[in-house]
Amino acid sequence: MAAMELSLDKTALLVVDMQNSFCAEDGGCGRTGLPIQNLQSAIQPCVKVVSAARAAGIPVIYTRYMYRPDYADGGVLVKHLLPELKDAGALQAGTWDIEVIPELKPHANDFVVDKNRPSAFYATNLETILNGLEVDSLVVCGVTTNCCVESTVRDASHRDYKTFVVQDAVAELDDERQQVSLRSMAMLFANLVSVCDVEGVWGMAQAAE
Repeated sequence: MAAMELSLDKTALLVVDMQNSFCAEDGGCGRTGLPIQNLQSAIQPCVKVVSAARAAGIPVIYTRYMYRPDYADGGVLVKHLLPELKDAGALQAGTWDIEVIPELKPHANDFVVDKNRPSAFYATNLETILNGLEVDSLVVCGVTTNCCVESTVRDASHRDYKTFVVQDAVAELDDERQQVSLRSMAMLFANLVSVCDVEGVWGMAQAAE
C-alpha cells in the first residue's frame, strides 16, 4: 500500500486558531491564567508554513474560535469546564480577541472559517470549501495541539482526507499533552511532518513546474 506523501496536488493548508486570544500576551485566554507563552512557539513556524503555501499556490484556510457576546453558544465548555473564558471576556465575536494574529493576517483570497467548537468541521462550512477546491489532502498547523488541532485532524481523517500535522508548527499549553497528542494523531489519523519537510516538498514541487 502506498504511503501518504506531501504534495502540491489537491492540497490545502489549514491554520488552526492562531488568534490574539491564544497567542497575544494580553489575549483573552492569557487573562484566564492559561500559560499562553507555550502557544507562542507555534507563531514563527506557522509563518514559515503559510509562506511556503502561498509561494506554491496552495490554498490557505484559517479557523477562528469564537462565541456570541452573551456566550449562549458556549455549551458545556463555557458553562462547566472552563467558565474562566466568560469571566475574562475571551473569544467574543466582533472583538480584537478573535482576530488572527498580525504575523499571520489572512490575505484577501484566503478562507476564514469561524467555529464555536474544537473541531473545524463541526457546524461549519469547511467541508464545503474543501469540496469546492477539490482537496483530498490537508496540512495542519496551529493551536492547541491536544484540543482544536487534534479534534480537527480526527474529523478530517474520518472524512478520508489525507492529513499531515506539522509537528513543530503546533503547540499546546502543556508539554506532556503536546507529546501525547502528537503520538495519538500519528497512530491512526495523520502523518507527522516538519516545517522543513513542508518547505522542501512544496518548494521543490514549485521549482519543477
